[in-house]
Amino acid sequence: MYKQIAENKRRTIYIIVGFVILIGAIAGVFAWVYNDPWIAVWTTVAAIVYAVIQYYASSSLSMAMAGAKEIQKKDNPRLYNAVENLSITTGLPMPKVYIIEDKAPNAFATGRDPQHAAVAATTGLLDIMDDKELTAVMAHEMSHVKNYDIRVSMIVFGLVCVIGLISDLGFRMMFYGGRRRDNEGSPVAYVLLIVVAILAPIIAAIAQMAVSRQREYLADVSAAHITRYPEGMIAALKKLQSHSQPMKSQNVAMEAMWINEPLRKSFLSNLLSSHPPIEKRIERLEHGKSKF
Repeated sequence: MYKQIAENKRRTIYIIVGFVILIGAIAGVFAWVYNDPWIAVWTTVAAIVYAVIQYYASSSLSMAMAGAKEIQKKDNPRLYNAVENLSITTGLPMPKVYIIEDKAPNAFATGRDPQHAAVAATTGLLDIMDDKELTAVMAHEMSHVKNYDIRVSMIVFGLVCVIGLISDLGFRMMFYGGRRRDNEGSPVAYVLLIVVAILAPIIAAIAQMAVSRQREYLADVSAAHITRYPEGMIAALKKLQSHSQPMKSQNVAMEAMWINEPLRKSFLSNLLSSHPPIEKRIERLEHGKSKF
């Protein structure tokens, strides 16, 4: 577990550097097409500043985008007590607790470290889970906190957002940016712009998928270890599978944070899903029951 925590801390740095390089490369393409090197300079600088701001602000931003509302014990004793008991069991600081008004059963954790963590659950999750299953789900989320998965997810969330923004701006510049480009008549320039604007979000999604899938397996196993009751996590996953539905408020950048796939199913979303199939997650827990 300590090895995983250290690896996640290193991975955070690699992800930030990798995304800043990707953003700089995208900006370089636009700078070449528009024959203006300052586009690359200012975009890269802005990306670095954004990454720093994102490190401190993305937790609040993700909660706002999810429509989450912070609660105290009196607002929902069942959820709050489950998180509080897990905090004591794991020795972690008590995170902020949020509820999301949504019929889709789901939950996520965020924050830059255990001292600045937050967990959230939808009303749909609270409706279908019994106490043991709810505890298992929140143990899964607390595992993300303990393993520093939340920091990795938070950084990826922020940088996926900025990649999408840059790609969108690129398309707007290409079609509505006037006729001041030195490469105006070059078909190569047009093709390059289109390829970069389309591929950049796909590359970001693949990076997000690679970061997320393995940590979901680890959090499932960690939750079973924390509760000493793997059947609770297995039962919770089965309910998530049978009651699965898209979230009311969807955002691709937040996809990797949730315990269950929050987006509407399509060929592309299945191909680039940040979540391993639930049946495989259940299978791993079933095979590892004797070790808990």
